[in-house]
Amino acid sequence: MILSVSSSPALVSGLDFFAMISPVVHIVVIAISFLFMVMMLNIQITEIHEEVLRYLPVSGLIGLILWWELFFICDNETIPLLPTHKKTTSLRYTVHARKVRSWTNLETLGNLLYTYYSVLFLVPSLIFLVAMIGAIVLTMHRTTRVKRQDVFRRNALDSRRTIMRRTTDQLDISLTPPGRPCLRPGEGRTALSLSLMTLIVGLPPPSFVKQ
Repeated sequence: MILSVSSSPALVSGLDFFAMISPVVHIVVIAISFLFMVMMLNIQITEIHEEVLRYLPVSGLIGLILWWELFFICDNETIPLLPTHKKTTSLRYTVHARKVRSWTNLETLGNLLYTYYSVLFLVPSLIFLVAMIGAIVLTMHRTTRVKRQDVFRRNALDSRRTIMRRTTDQLDISLTPPGRPCLRPGEGRTALSLSLMTLIVGLPPPSFVKQ
């Protein structure tokens, strides 16, 4: 409904091509966005393990239809070397200057786009094709060089167990002043953290924390 309303001013103004292409472009953009969202979900596709011969009849039928259309177009557009009386009508002299005024917007745009600006039309198409294939390949194949973190596993760690694990290191007696208990590496920060926790929670301080 929104696309039809947005394209109606162009249709009223006589720009039939722009009125037709505007909804098509919006629908294609939405479809591509939905496709990339589905690809990012990493859904396990079970059709990969199916046999390829299952789709052979349908693909063969579509291929035959396309081949017949191509042969039909080439047969009607090709002028033979020795034309008969049936083909003499295709060799009539035509004044193209008189037909320019009768061309529609779509015919004029197609004539300019596919004749004079064909190279400029094909180069962006190839660039968009490479960009689309590259995005699909990068999304489907997950590289192992990138360092990743498991957020759920890190959030599930207990803070007390994480602090107490640092007290299982070896004793460092050389740096301990005389008259003080031996602290392990990193135990000073652990003691400070535990002291703050005792002040907040109200638990008794550990035995190695000097009061």
